Amino acid sequence: MTENDAALAAADARDEFSFLPGQAAHLGVATPTARRVHAALADGRIVSALLFGESAPRVVLLHGAGLNAHTWDTTTLALGAPALVLDLPGHGDSSWREDADYRPRTLAPDAIRTIEEWADAPVVLVGHSLGGLTAAAVAAARPDLVAALLLVDITPGAAGGAGSAELRRFYEQTVFASREEVVERAMAFGLGGSLEDTRRGVFHNTRVLPAGPDGRSTVEWKHHFARLAHQALAAPAPAEASAPLVDATGWDDLAAVAAPVTLVRGTRGFVDDAAADDFARRLPSATVVTLDAPHNVQEVAPGALAALVSAHLDDAGTAGRPPSATPHPLAPHPTAAPDGTADDPTADAP
Repeated sequence: MTENDAALAAADARDEFSFLPGQAAHLGVATPTARRVHAALADGRIVSALLFGESAPRVVLLHGAGLNAHTWDTTTLALGAPALVLDLPGHGDSSWREDADYRPRTLAPDAIRTIEEWADAPVVLVGHSLGGLTAAAVAAARPDLVAALLLVDITPGAAGGAGSAELRRFYEQTVFASREEVVERAMAFGLGGSLEDTRRGVFHNTRVLPAGPDGRSTVEWKHHFARLAHQALAAPAPAEASAPLVDATGWDDLAAVAAPVTLVRGTRGFVDDAAADDFARRLPSATVVTLDAPHNVQEVAPGALAALVSAHLDDAGTAGRPPSATPHPLAPHPTAAPDGTADDPTADAP
């Protein structure tokens, strides 16, 4: 075994929180306590989450499609406050849905159940991409749970452009001989940032399968989206593809949110000027903030994003509970995408 092989084998055996001390040292902050918790759902599924800090959190973070809770690690470290970070259904250590329905209004009840069990509501709810639209559905349905809503590089009208299509092509391959092969593919597609960051992201977003008859192990993505994207790419007709995750129900949810709403755009993200202008027109009371980052703002500009979250946390702490509002029911999705539906921009990099 070469020195590099030994290093890779050691990396495969790491604990999921073993990266935190190095990340904290790089930021010059203390390493918080962190543990994995679960919320049991009525149908037997579970939602898994990370709990940072000793006290009940007032910050809840939801990731984008194809990611997992650990995408928020650096932002959470920079924030320095107790936080609850969910693995959305179909991702990380949370159960996959048999119906493969991962639209925001479908995910919202599971997020609500987890917030009720592990957080101290009302919370500052932060969602990236698919997690942002899910957060909007949560805030609309349960105004008592949400003191402030931050959407990270997503609106119901954001199309994602070429970046979204490239990510679908990235998921054409779903099984690998090793995690390092996944790293090489991600780097070849220009995903994941530095080699160290990419290796950390791949570690958290893959699992090693038991060895086969030939004695060799293989590696696959932990999230359901890789398999769904692969199936959609192989479908002989567009009609067989999965339903889009983004539809006009997101605008209905945002219109019903009683809490303050902030959109955080990445300069190189999925929310272009037209989408941002549309958002500002539809929600004139919302705040729009632009940070120098691609779509995964939480990984590239964690300090700036954490500062925004902290400001909202301070405001929520002094203001107390949000004004009472009528809950917005999580109505069923339309059977067909309405006119103007955007291409799904929510399948994100590892």
